[in-house]
Amino acid sequence: MNGSLIPVILAGGKGERFWPLSRRHRPKQFLSLDGSGKSLLQATADRLLPLAGNWENLWVVTSSQLAEGVAAQLPQMPAHNILAEPEGRDTAPAVAWSTLEIAQRYGEDAVIGFFPADPWIGDLPGFQHTLQAAAQLAATTDAIATLGVKPSYPATGYGYIEQGDRTGIYGNLPVYRVNRFTEKPDLHTAEEFLSTGRFCWNSGMFIFRAGVVLKELHTHAPDILIPLKQQGRAAYSQLPKISIDYALMEKTKLAYVLPADFGWDDLGDWNAIARLLQGATPNVEVGHHVGLDTAGSLVYAENDEDVVVTIGLEDVVIVRDRNVTLIVKKDRTQEIKQVLKLLQDNPKFSHLL
Repeated sequence: MNGSLIPVILAGGKGERFWPLSRRHRPKQFLSLDGSGKSLLQATADRLLPLAGNWENLWVVTSSQLAEGVAAQLPQMPAHNILAEPEGRDTAPAVAWSTLEIAQRYGEDAVIGFFPADPWIGDLPGFQHTLQAAAQLAATTDAIATLGVKPSYPATGYGYIEQGDRTGIYGNLPVYRVNRFTEKPDLHTAEEFLSTGRFCWNSGMFIFRAGVVLKELHTHAPDILIPLKQQGRAAYSQLPKISIDYALMEKTKLAYVLPADFGWDDLGDWNAIARLLQGATPNVEVGHHVGLDTAGSLVYAENDEDVVVTIGLEDVVIVRDRNVTLIVKKDRTQEIKQVLKLLQDNPKFSHLL
């Protein structure tokens, strides 16, 4: 593409469901979880750089606490392309502020893409081809394009997008109007969605022209856009904490979806790592593990000197990192955030976060 897209990496998340490996000053996006030796942030930057054309066109929006770490992870990135939010207000303020900054530098016809810092992508050429098609759509029409991943099972931890009428073809890929977004349905609803063939997973990736989204934000989220236009990052303390899905995507009439089939996982919790690394062995093991009658489990030991020994366990996640050992049933990993709240409320354990 050679620079016709300006990618922005959303890298302000805490990655709490990957605790204890992910902590306050070393969140998930700074970790290498796939054995490649590259962090998730570095891998994301590497796959987006050919689309940007050069480092000057690649941006990151993160928290002020993590900005120094982002710069260390991506030393080639110009410092002025790392936007540091003074406080986390979810993705809507991050998208709005970044879009304003990019429009000021490149103009409102700039085609911008927003990408989470932490997904796994299996087919890089397929990913880049899909992005080229989405960028073409955004450059030529008043569209906010999102990428929908074809679901392979009735996931309850992902958001879903319902495809409406087909409106055209870009890069040999069909484009559909978005009928609706649905956040994390229950299992029965997810099964119904899959049976229709009209639903895809929401990848959290968006592509649009800057002026299109600024106009839509002015209509649907003026309480975010107007303070940012007037005060910049100084407005953050007065902004609502809301996702871009709720603030804009569920309200706009300009949402379109391109079904994507390039191998994707959002790496949302430890079960995603088990899926990613699963081989022919009974367990997924990172580090040293000695097990007796143990199956269907993920055992992760960060320190090469640590050995995890298990007897008679099934379908559990065991993570050993520094001064913490986590043991949780696979079907309850989403509750890790509740445990972190307990630790935060106890001064004796707050240093473990």
